[in-house]
Amino acid sequence: MEDSHTAGPLAGIRVLDLTRALSGPFATMVLGDLGADVIKVEDVWHGDDTRRWGPPFQGDDAAYFLSVNRSKRGMAVNLKVPEGRDIARRLALASDIVMENFRPGTAARLGLGYDELARQNPRLIYASISGYGQTGPNAPLPGYDAVAQAVSGMMSVTGEPDGEPVRQGTSLADVGAGMWALIGILAALHAREASGRGQLVDVSLLDGQVAWLTYVAGKYFATGVTQGRHGSAHESLVPYQVLPTADAPLMVAVGSDGLWRRFAEATGLAELADDPRYATNPDRVRHRDTLIPLITEALAARGCAEWTEVLAKAGVPAGPVNTVPAALRDPQVIAREMVTQIEHPVAGTLKMLGSPIKLSNQPAAIRRPPPTLGQHTGEILAEAGFTAAEIAGFRAAGVIR
Repeated sequence: MEDSHTAGPLAGIRVLDLTRALSGPFATMVLGDLGADVIKVEDVWHGDDTRRWGPPFQGDDAAYFLSVNRSKRGMAVNLKVPEGRDIARRLALASDIVMENFRPGTAARLGLGYDELARQNPRLIYASISGYGQTGPNAPLPGYDAVAQAVSGMMSVTGEPDGEPVRQGTSLADVGAGMWALIGILAALHAREASGRGQLVDVSLLDGQVAWLTYVAGKYFATGVTQGRHGSAHESLVPYQVLPTADAPLMVAVGSDGLWRRFAEATGLAELADDPRYATNPDRVRHRDTLIPLITEALAARGCAEWTEVLAKAGVPAGPVNTVPAALRDPQVIAREMVTQIEHPVAGTLKMLGSPIKLSNQPAAIRRPPPTLGQHTGEILAEAGFTAAEIAGFRAAGVIR
């Protein structure tokens, strides 16, 4: 873990985090890793639902919650009472960024909508993540990752050719929406330097998944034909798929005719490099059905690890289909500090994923462990100017925890 006292590039930026579940907390965690002061607001009863999305649990909280809520301070406020909403509003008006992922209209009903807050704090950057966006006929509908993957068309191109549509192995619509929101927030921060004004960042799970269709949509626009499901293979590149070896499967990614020649020579198939059926990528795509069995036969001579080494020496992209434990033990993953740990006041030592954002001067860092429910409530309210007597009164009345 990097030194948590090193000021990050977003030092001095205050974020009021009204999000829960995955998309919003993922985005605010990255802001926190980059040095922003992120205040995570939760209810006073149970907090973010993901605290209970287990087993497994570590300490009092689910591993799910702990994986996306580090680098934040935590406070618990009852937004169902006027005093609680007033606290949240006061914090919002003193923040640079407010982020929420309620269903559209909910934040406004709480007095925490963009229009109301921006009137009083014109510099505020307000990011909303929802299932379908703040506009359009489906805006009021609830948004969930798997539904966004389905409705966007993403699931229709994922899975085996003769199988059912498949959801991605992780919640990529949620995580993707968080990343799109981060891009919007950073753009709005930059624009504020010139204009002095913040703006609304409106991101939806559906929009994010549709944007990720990229070349799949491009093919449809160009030809009117939609891509089918190809399992691990690529519709437009061959060989570009998982192939069996003498022991374990190997992912091969031959993305050019030059790589094809190197691959053919390294695997003992040099005579195929100039075969007119396979000489160019369009040829190989057309004759995929006869080429892949020839490659499979050749790869049966050695195991996955040996082929990985042979192909690496030949400059051909290839690698094992790692399990998650194997991936997290990979020497490259370790060298890039993508596995780290931090001490948690209840759960003890927590292993966590590192930040993939490698900045040379102001590195991202895990700056604090995920907060326990309401851990920093008093501290945050005192900073906001509330007196000790007011804070004690809020606590006694159940407005805060």
